[in-house]
Amino acid sequence: MTDDASPTPVGPLTGVRVIELAGIGPGPFTAMMLADLGADVIRVDRTAPAGFGSLPGDLLHRNRRSMAVDLKSEAGREVVRALVRTADALIEGFRPGVTERLGLGPDDCLAVNPRLVYGRMTGWGQDGPLAPYAGHDIDYLALTGALHGIGRAGERPVPPMNLLGDFGGGGMMLALGIVSALYAVRAGAAGQVVDAAIVDGVSVLATQIHALRRFGMWQDPRGVNLLDGGAPFYDTYECADGRHLAVGALEPQFYDELVRLTGFPLPGDEALDRTDPANWPALREAWARLFRTRTRDEWTELLGTSDACVAPVLDWREAPDHPHLAARGVFVEHDGVTQPAPAPRFSGTPTSVRRPPPQAGEHTDEVLAEAGFDADRIAALRAAGAIA
Repeated sequence: MTDDASPTPVGPLTGVRVIELAGIGPGPFTAMMLADLGADVIRVDRTAPAGFGSLPGDLLHRNRRSMAVDLKSEAGREVVRALVRTADALIEGFRPGVTERLGLGPDDCLAVNPRLVYGRMTGWGQDGPLAPYAGHDIDYLALTGALHGIGRAGERPVPPMNLLGDFGGGGMMLALGIVSALYAVRAGAAGQVVDAAIVDGVSVLATQIHALRRFGMWQDPRGVNLLDGGAPFYDTYECADGRHLAVGALEPQFYDELVRLTGFPLPGDEALDRTDPANWPALREAWARLFRTRTRDEWTELLGTSDACVAPVLDWREAPDHPHLAARGVFVEHDGVTQPAPAPRFSGTPTSVRRPPPQAGEHTDEVLAEAGFDADRIAALRAAGAIA
């Protein structure tokens, strides 16, 4: 599927302007989400891009324009403050206190635009004993308890890439916070600061686990519970070809369907009571022997369109071509690149991939002209190294 190549804004956030002070990980993800939803997001890149956050063609930078500004120069900072005057929101992901020292902190920006929503993305938060220190996704997950719960029984915890912390508990929470604060401003409230910390967001995502623990329905050791790979009917299994199936037959009726379609168990194995965790190790071994009798795709043909709750474990290359994902357009092609389509979907204000990831500074002159900077002033800023 090829998405709309037009840069015309579409989506429910059309008309919202956001300034993004370039960072890595959850901040750009927040900006991408808002841009995908139609916001005009202007990414303020460095004049000399470097490092992981400046990968050319980074899909996290799609659907927005880029200008390159030297935030260490007063002229560069004044450019940003000029943009803030007509912006609805700002996103920054520096350590606490950095933007204040730059003269671009909440007080500085709200002084020139009292209706501004100032979004802050950190791992530890703006305050607390660890706030001044560096960290990464794995560290934030470790403190919340989430990392403790991910992994096989008797083995060490396994990092779930950076999907749970950076993007789920971080960037997605900040996007929700910014949209909520924008709604309040539209209703007459003043602008405000949104303090999104990954430790906060991941803890909220784990609310159900805390509830289950309270009722004695979740054990603290990892890999022994219903949803963490402890149950043999909610796990992955290796097939004859070395590839894997995901089995999620939690409810009795779905498990019965799985048993019926597969003919479980093999001769010599027993169909033990699955409700007794003491039987889980033996049941897992029996299911493992059965699933090794056919290839992944053979099992998928038998089970993939049933209520047995089984799906093939696809790799990154295979996923876009799966018939269901293809039918829904879960992946789109834009500017020759296959990528995840914007989500969620809207019946009246559809979203799209409108722009490819920009080069750093690609739209500097365009954005400044829109902000009222004449050609001579732009030339002078460039000559002084304040912009690029």
